[in-house]
Amino acid sequence: MPTYEYRCANCGVFEQQQPITAAPLKECPTCGAPVQRLISRNVGIIYKGSGFHTTDYRPTDYQSKAKEERGESSSAGDTSSATSSSTEKAGSTAS
Repeated sequence: MPTYEYRCANCGVFEQQQPITAAPLKECPTCGAPVQRLISRNVGIIYKGSGFHTTDYRPTDYQSKAKEERGESSSAGDTSSATSSSTEKAGSTAS
């Protein structure tokens, strides 16, 4: 349930939890004076999935450790084996 901020002329700024579908408060629950709903900076959004900064731009050491935990080989090992196999092929054709 979201938390909304309101400003009361008598009490000042206060927070109120309300369903999204609820109408904004018209009066202060404490003193009954008129209130105004404020634009809140309290945003609790969590982005999950691929395509977001925290998952796409992690350090390479984090990515390599994650691959090791999943049982995958690191990208450095894949390129060295590909290089050695291409060198062997080049050496066998040159003989």
